[in-house]
Amino acid sequence: MAVEYVFVGDDFTGASDTLATLARAGRRVRLFLDPPDPEAIAEERLDAVGIATEFRALPPNVITTQIETMAPGLRALSPRIVHYKICSTFDSSREVGSIGAAVTALEHHLAPELVAIIGGQPSLGRYCAFGNLFARGPNGQVDRIDRHPVMRRHPITPMTEADLRIHLARQDFQGLQLVAWPTIEEGPAALKAHIEGLLRAGQRHMLFDACNQAHLDTIGAALDGFGSNDRPLLIIGASSVAEALASAPRPHGPVVPARDNGNRGPCLVVAGSRSEVTAAQVEAARRFNRVPIRSQDLANETTVGQFAARCAAALATDENVLAYLTPSENYRSGGAELSHKLADLVAATLDRHAVRALGIAGGDTSSVVVRRLGFDSLAFEEQLDTGVAICVAGSNVVQRNDMRLMLKGGQVGSDAVFDRFVSAMDGRCR
Repeated sequence: MAVEYVFVGDDFTGASDTLATLARAGRRVRLFLDPPDPEAIAEERLDAVGIATEFRALPPNVITTQIETMAPGLRALSPRIVHYKICSTFDSSREVGSIGAAVTALEHHLAPELVAIIGGQPSLGRYCAFGNLFARGPNGQVDRIDRHPVMRRHPITPMTEADLRIHLARQDFQGLQLVAWPTIEEGPAALKAHIEGLLRAGQRHMLFDACNQAHLDTIGAALDGFGSNDRPLLIIGASSVAEALASAPRPHGPVVPARDNGNRGPCLVVAGSRSEVTAAQVEAARRFNRVPIRSQDLANETTVGQFAARCAAALATDENVLAYLTPSENYRSGGAELSHKLADLVAATLDRHAVRALGIAGGDTSSVVVRRLGFDSLAFEEQLDTGVAICVAGSNVVQRNDMRLMLKGGQVGSDAVFDRFVSAMDGRCR
C-alpha cells in the first residue's frame, strides 16, 4: 500500500495542525506516534499519514538516530511527498531541534528527487520575502523574526537571524538556492521550468518565498509531478506545505465523530509554554480554576502527586482546571526535563480523575505528554482556532480511548482559546 503524503512533525502541536489542514482539505488522514504498518491501515485507505516526534526538543545526534530507526517504516509507506513539519517561526538551533540534522538524515535514507523549503505561512502571519522570515506579533505588528518581541527572546531557541539561508547554514543545511517571490509570481509553468533548470544545474536544495496564499498555490501547482514512490519530494516547512500541496479540495464527506468513551466531567488544561501569547491566554481564561505550578510542586514524585491530587479534587467538583507554568518562576530544570515533569503531573492527575477532554499548551510539553499517556494515534475532529485543532486520541487504555485533545503551540491561538475549548466540549464532556 502506498500513501501519497507522509508528514513527520517535529512536535505534536505542529503535527496536529498539519493533520487538521489536510483533513479540512478533504484528505483521509491520521496522525501516529510511530510509522504504522501499511497493511494494518490499508482498510482506512488513507491519503496521508502523519508521524509525530519530539525532534524539536532533541539534540542532533538523537534526531539522527531516531530517523535511522524510523526510516524503514517511512519507506514502507512509499510516499511521493515527505513533509518534514517544523514550526512556522523556524526556531531551532545547532544544539536543539536542528532542522539541518533532521533534513540530512531524511535525505540520506530517502534519496529525494529534490529538497524544498517553504519559508512562510501567511495564514498564521508568517511571511518569507527574499529569504527573510517575518512574523506577526501579539500586538498585530509584523516584525522581522530576529526583531520579533517574542521569538528573539525565546528561552531555548531565540531567533537571532532572519535570513533562513544563514540560519539553516548554521545547522549544517547549506547550499540553499533562493526562489524569490518575483519568480513565483510568474506563474506555475514558469516556476516549474525554473525548478527544472535548478535541478539540471545540480541544485537540489531550494528555499521558496511565501508572502500570500497565491504564492503557496503557485508553488503547489509547480511542484505537482515532482517526486515518485522511489524518489520522493522532501519538503520542509510549517502547515503551509500542506496548504500548498492540498489546496485543491478532495471532499470525502464530513468527519465522522468518534464514538463516546463514556467519560464525563470537566476539562483539564496544562500550559507548559511560558510565552507571552500563552500567558495572555491563561489570564483571559474565565471558565477555569486556574492553578499556578510552582517549582516546589515539581520537586519530586511526592510533590507532583500532591499537586495532582489538588487538581483531581477540583475536577471532582466539576470545575475545569487550568494548571500553568508562570513566566517568572525559576523551575531549575531544562526544557526536556520540565516537559517530563509536567507529563508525570498530567498522568498522575488523570489516574486520580478521568476526563473527557485534555488541553496542552506548548509544543515540547505536548509531545512528551501524549507519549506518556500511551496514545497511539490522533484523528482530526474540528478546528478550534487558527493553528489549533481538537483531535480524537486512540489508545489501548479504555478510559483514554477517544479522549478529545487540544494540542496548542505556545505562539498560536486567540486570547480566549482555553474558554473556547470548554465551550466546544459543552454537551460532550459534561
